Amino acid sequence: MFIDCGKYAGKCACGREHVMQTRAAVIEPGCLFDFEKYMAELHVGGKRCALYGANAYAATADRHPRAEQEIVLDPRGLHADERSTAEVLSKLDGDIEVIIAVGSGTIHDIARYCAHERGIRFVSCPTGASVDGFCSTVAAMTWYGFKKTLPAVAPELVIADIDIISKAPAELVRSGVGDIMAKYTALADWRIANLLTGEHLCHRIYDIMKSAADTVMDSVPGIIRGEAGAYTNVTYALVMSGIAMQMMGNSRPASGAEHHISHMIEMGPESFPVAFPAMHGEKTGVGSLLAVAEYKRLAKIEDIAPYVRDYAPVPDEHFRSFFGERLAGALIKENEHDCLAAVTKEALCENWSGIREVIDALPSVEYLYGLLEALGAKRTLGSIGVSDEQLPELLTNSPLIRNRLTLMRARRMMDIERINKESCMEGRQDK
Repeated sequence: MFIDCGKYAGKCACGREHVMQTRAAVIEPGCLFDFEKYMAELHVGGKRCALYGANAYAATADRHPRAEQEIVLDPRGLHADERSTAEVLSKLDGDIEVIIAVGSGTIHDIARYCAHERGIRFVSCPTGASVDGFCSTVAAMTWYGFKKTLPAVAPELVIADIDIISKAPAELVRSGVGDIMAKYTALADWRIANLLTGEHLCHRIYDIMKSAADTVMDSVPGIIRGEAGAYTNVTYALVMSGIAMQMMGNSRPASGAEHHISHMIEMGPESFPVAFPAMHGEKTGVGSLLAVAEYKRLAKIEDIAPYVRDYAPVPDEHFRSFFGERLAGALIKENEHDCLAAVTKEALCENWSGIREVIDALPSVEYLYGLLEALGAKRTLGSIGVSDEQLPELLTNSPLIRNRLTLMRARRMMDIERINKESCMEGRQDK
């Protein structure tokens, strides 16, 4: 499969000009053997450094891209953070013109950030279908404890060898499925924001993401059987997610409430101590289940008006008391111009029927849970290091991680305690 990314650039019916940095992607068995051919076709020249994780270095031993310098990182405890990037930048030869990432999403984030810092070109060679960041224009980093996106370089070329990807550890493709499953709630949040504030919505990008998500969910049986075609579908969807983000200029089409849940766990707030024995996509998959369940619960309310209250900003003291001083300053700044302030009580009430329609179109929790269960993937709070008792705090505080309008963020304008109380009463009456 060859993807000419240029066809996604240019003037769109949505009224905007979409810009692409990635020029092409190849997703085929054995395509790493043809690495030089594709580099020549796209005229990507210059002195090269190949950046590997040790596991990827071993897995691709018979097909390493030619490079004047190789840097192999120890995967134990490796994170995309200030320490790993400093290590790579210190080792990177001064005259390197192209950095080639061969490995996981972490290796890619480190490589794309270092490429940006050095002002050099970047080529992507994923070795597992684990995340949707291979074509990203930003690096998802944990920077001095704070989860944030930093300026980075998108790859000019992606070479995804399905021979390698299909033989990678099973948890990698489980993570990839979870990251794509997250697109359902991300897209719902995007549509809801469009209803509430008129936020720009590109239907072409929306359809790309929705089609990618549907394709991956349909491919789960093939993944279980180990079919190369199913791995191709997942890898294609992950690449297309990156292309959609490039078209949009940000991560809106791919990241909503479910990603904020994942990021909060990764940041480790002072009042929310957790261990997170899970990959990013595994946490976003569980985050999707949580978001869908909560959204479906809220959508049972036909008239939201009795529960809606005026917008109120989050006090600085809440950030300090819940997140701790280590994170409070950055989060206070992130929420300084709260996007929720643009939502009025009237807008929430008037658009509630439309919001309920968006939620009704979401797949059921049972369907999504069943797919993760069939894969043997993480699907409960406990599996990602969070206790059930921590769920209310997770739903309430995770939207504060990113100043992006989601329905989970809009819950701050709802009397959730009253909704919970009345839901409990209804539950007892049903029994």
